[in-house]
Amino acid sequence: MPYFDAASAAPLHPVARQALLAALDEGWADPARLYREGRRARMLLDAAREAAAEAVGCRPDELVFTPSGTRAVHAGVAGALAGRRRAGERLVVSAVEHSSVLHAGEAHAAAGGTVAEVPVGRSGAVDPEVFAEALDSRTALACLQSANHEVGTEQPVAEVAAACREAEVPLLVDAAQSLGWGPVPEGWSLLAASAHKWGGPAGVGLLAVRKGVRFAPQGPSDERESGRAPGFENLPAIVAAAASLRAVRAEAAAESARLRALVDRIRTRVPELVPDVEVVGDPLRRLPHLVTFSCLYVDGETLLAELDREGFSVSSGSSCTSSTLTPSHVLRAMGVLSEGNVRVSLPAGTTTEDVDRFLAVLPGVVASVRDRLGAPSAMFAPPEETSGTLVVDALGRRCPIPVIELAKVIGDVPVGATVTVLSDDEAARLDIPAWCEMRGQEYVGEEAWPKGGTAYLVRRVS
Repeated sequence: MPYFDAASAAPLHPVARQALLAALDEGWADPARLYREGRRARMLLDAAREAAAEAVGCRPDELVFTPSGTRAVHAGVAGALAGRRRAGERLVVSAVEHSSVLHAGEAHAAAGGTVAEVPVGRSGAVDPEVFAEALDSRTALACLQSANHEVGTEQPVAEVAAACREAEVPLLVDAAQSLGWGPVPEGWSLLAASAHKWGGPAGVGLLAVRKGVRFAPQGPSDERESGRAPGFENLPAIVAAAASLRAVRAEAAAESARLRALVDRIRTRVPELVPDVEVVGDPLRRLPHLVTFSCLYVDGETLLAELDREGFSVSSGSSCTSSTLTPSHVLRAMGVLSEGNVRVSLPAGTTTEDVDRFLAVLPGVVASVRDRLGAPSAMFAPPEETSGTLVVDALGRRCPIPVIELAKVIGDVPVGATVTVLSDDEAARLDIPAWCEMRGQEYVGEEAWPKGGTAYLVRRVS
C-alpha cells in the first residue's frame, strides 16, 4: 500500500533503525558523567553532532539537538529576538511559513512585539525585493523557510539572505523539508530542522546558531546543549537522526532525479486525466518529491478517505480536512484553489508502478466524489433568454458546496449579468475567486451580508 505523505513524516531509514538499535545498547548513560559509560555516551553524542553539523554546513559547537523541529523553531525565534531586543521588536516572516514559525510570531506579538508578513505570489515564493523592503531599522529577526511544506516551492534563500546581511538582520531558515535533499544556501544566521522529515526518528530536532549572532536562550535552562535545549538528551534517537541524515544525503542526488521524474509525471498527467484541476506550486523551483493539486467540486475529507480506501496515504490543505474549518494559510496566501486539495509527497523507494496505479485510481475516485455531491459534469450550455441577478443561498453549507452551486447556475444568467453567492464558509473567500480564474469569469468582490455570512458577486463573462 503506497505511502505518499513523506512531507509529514518519512518512513524510518534502514540506517536510522540500525543506528537506533545500536545506540540503545551503547548510548543509554548520561553523557555529562565522567565514568566509562558516560564517556562512551559523550563520544556518541559528539560524533552525532559532528555528522549533523557537516550536513548543515556549520561548526559542531554551533549546533544543538532539541526534542522536535517545532521546539527548535520556537527556541531559535525567541532566543534571537531576546538577544537583539535593543535592535528592535519587529519580526519579519513570509506568509507561508510553517505553523511553528507563525505560532512563535503570535507569542512575540502577544508579548508586545510586532510581526510583519511578506506576501507570496501564486507559486508560493516570496519576491526578494519585497522581502528586503520589509526589513526596516527596527527589525530584530527575519524568518524564511527553505522550501514550502505544502506545495514544495523553494524559496530564494540566497537572495533574501543577502538582503538581510545588508540590513544587518539575522535570518532564521526553517529547513525541515529540504535538509535531507541538500545543504541550505549560505547566508543564514540560524537554522532549524526536524529528523522525522528525512527518515530519522521522531522526537529529534536541531537548531544551529552561527557564532556572532546575538542569542539569549529563553525559558528554563540547564548545562546541556549549551543551555538552549534543557533536559536529558535522547541519545539513541539523536545518533539515529544524524546517521540517517548522512545516509539520505549520500543518496540524495540519485533519488532526487528519480523522484522528480515521477512527480513530473503526476504534474502532467493529473490535469489530463481529471477535469477541473489546478496544480499548484512552482513547476521548476521545487522539492523533487512533492506535488500538490486541487480539484474543483470535491470535498477534501471524502477524497482523502476514498484514496485511503484504495490504498494511498496522502495529505491535504483543504479546510474540510482540518479541525479549524479554514483553508490552509499557505493556499490562502497563494490565492489558489483550496477545495479538494491533495498533497502527494513520495518517500524514497517509490516505484513507477506505485505512481501509475495512483494515476489510474484517481480519476474514478474524483468522479465518484463529485457525483455524490451533485457537481456539474460539464461546462454550462449557452443560456436561454433570461434576465436579472441570481442569488445562491449556500449559508450553513461547507466547501465545496458554494462553488458547486455557483457552477450549476452561472449558465442561467446572460453574459454580463451576475450571480451572488451567500456563504459563511471561510473557504469560499478563496475558492470562489479561484473558480472564476479557472473558468474565465469575473470575480467582482464581496461584502458582508446583513443576515450573516458574506455575499460573493460573480459576473458571467462568457
